Amino acid sequence: MIATFVLTHRNVVSPVSHIDRKAIKEGFFQTMAKEAEAKGLITLTSAEDRERSWRQILESNPNPDGRVWIFAYGSLLWNPAFHLVDQSDAFLDGYHRDFCLRTYIGRGDEHQPGLVLGLEPGGCCHGKALQVDPSCIEEELDVLWSREMLASAYHPRWLPVATGNQTTVHAVVFLMDTDYCHYAGPMSFEERCHDLAHGVGALGAAADYLFDTVKALESMNICDALLEKYVAQVRAIQTGNTR
Repeated sequence: MIATFVLTHRNVVSPVSHIDRKAIKEGFFQTMAKEAEAKGLITLTSAEDRERSWRQILESNPNPDGRVWIFAYGSLLWNPAFHLVDQSDAFLDGYHRDFCLRTYIGRGDEHQPGLVLGLEPGGCCHGKALQVDPSCIEEELDVLWSREMLASAYHPRWLPVATGNQTTVHAVVFLMDTDYCHYAGPMSFEERCHDLAHGVGALGAAADYLFDTVKALESMNICDALLEKYVAQVRAIQTGNTR
């Protein structure tokens, strides 16, 4: 089903439950971010900068067979929104996922920001390796960068990941830029849970982003202890059962 989106009288994108590649190609994220950019809440990357970035990634592919893999650890697990031809459970060593990126669009707004996931140094992370369709590689990378690199919050890097078939491939990993202005590193766990419980934006509730990610991990028989801790606290806030 094709996602739909409309503008309200304030030029704000109405919430949607699912965003697909067609909507991304038609500029959904750019439209969504216009009001936030006008208020100084986000600085958008240009289409030229995004293309330059993914072309550099493509040209530096360390995989001998030329395949392009993307490491999915958050919303890409349950909604990749790009054409892929293969996927595998994957393990990334040296980084862990956390709700470390505050967002004023998508899963929050200027009055109540939400949070989304990023990868920070230390620990490890279970996710998926998604192989981009090689027949339309440039188009699909453009779609992916229009989604993940709308702002300069992440550093795309080639890193080795162990796959479910006992082989190691290099995958593009979107690492958190800890110098980014909305990096949530200084926030306490309790403050992050507050934003997750209350943030709502054009893509829906921040809490649903958390719940959907945990559900996707559970379908892979993966239990992320930190995310489970977030779930327990966010549900407690939502039901008024916090101490």
